[in-house]
Amino acid sequence: MITVGLATRDFTPRRPAMLQGQMHVRIAHEARDPLLLTALALEGGPTPDQRLLLISCDLPMIPASLWEGVRAKLRTALPEVPSDNILMAGTHTHESLVIDPQFYPHPGGDVMTAQEGLEWTIAQATAVAVEAWQRREPHRFHFAFGHAVVGHNRRAVYADGRSVMYGKTDRPDFRALEGSEDHSLDMLFFWKPDGVLDAIALAIPCPAQVDEGITQFSADFWHEIRVDLRRRFGRHLTVIPLCGAAGDQSPHFLLYGREEAEMRRRRGLTEREEIAARVGDAVARALLCSHPSMDPIVFSHRVCRLLLPPRTITRSERDWAEQERTAALKRGMAADLWWPVRLQSVLEAFDQGRALPPEPAEIHALRLGDLAVITNPFELFLDYGYQIKARSPAIQTVVAQLVGQGFYLPTERAVAGGHYSAHPVVAPVGPESGQRLVEESLHLLQSLFAPATA
Repeated sequence: MITVGLATRDFTPRRPAMLQGQMHVRIAHEARDPLLLTALALEGGPTPDQRLLLISCDLPMIPASLWEGVRAKLRTALPEVPSDNILMAGTHTHESLVIDPQFYPHPGGDVMTAQEGLEWTIAQATAVAVEAWQRREPHRFHFAFGHAVVGHNRRAVYADGRSVMYGKTDRPDFRALEGSEDHSLDMLFFWKPDGVLDAIALAIPCPAQVDEGITQFSADFWHEIRVDLRRRFGRHLTVIPLCGAAGDQSPHFLLYGREEAEMRRRRGLTEREEIAARVGDAVARALLCSHPSMDPIVFSHRVCRLLLPPRTITRSERDWAEQERTAALKRGMAADLWWPVRLQSVLEAFDQGRALPPEPAEIHALRLGDLAVITNPFELFLDYGYQIKARSPAIQTVVAQLVGQGFYLPTERAVAGGHYSAHPVVAPVGPESGQRLVEESLHLLQSLFAPATA
């Protein structure tokens, strides 16, 4: 058994707020569905290093200001939990509130400022963490693996070798999708001692972005997943969302969009409901052969911090940034929005002969019996997650991205193809750093599973 605490809190803003995730300002006045913070408290033994708090957030990413703000509050509220053992993960919905002022200028009026959004989120995340810790009680644990089609590769490749994120595939020069797709589903199950299923943690390699352009607060497909799983397994069920490595994935269809739409019409399902049904079916199938374990669970945690060197900006990347910035301003985009600002920073760095700043990366490794969890702060392309999973010493390894705030970490072939998600504007570190991240992650995992020495 392991000691587990669970808590969920609705942190949907009570006032209008800007939405994070697009290149323009969007303001939400209402919620399509609630934004949730879900806390999982774990205690595997009597020492501080065997205590851990994970807060899953319906947010695009976890800026340092949020993570450190929550850690600072919990140093007072929960001094028994080391700050290094407090993790926060984003689901990458594009329909959550802005909490970082670097992205959008404030539109004025009664719209929440980014600072107000940050303070609100820190307060709610602190409260849900304390609640989960106070609710700790013995649980049984097991894990499972399955498949559910959710994400698809979002980079189209053309005859001239160029790649385009969300590129059209009905063009005569379309040749392929740039990379693979990962339909794996990692599942962690927690039962109360009486056998009641209490919580499910799910890692899906796809950002929560079916409806990424709306002007309502929303958890996107995670809302439907929560509704579906609670319908199947009980209204009390806690669902803990994690975003797997998915930097080149999306729920949008570059292929088979018409076919999928027709089948959803026949079934009478929305796209989000279709995803939830697929995930729910996979969970139900896994539970048929996954039962609460009575065995003692090895619990351990490691953390390391890296400073990854930036990419060298090429002349073609510099010229692309200039073209994109000029085009954006011609379309009427304000020069102080995050997209023109980041484009300008790449231009200036190249023209002035200076490097972009290095990127910090905090990585966590967790062992729960024969299962491992390894985190990173990036939108990590699939290939890196594949390498970690294939070489991990664990029977099953969960790769969770956006534990922290990082931009894209693309592959070598993506950098060669260019365009958004592989350009230094939003991918300031490249394949060499990706390989270093893989090796450091595996080093952490090996340390968790190394045989004990006398």
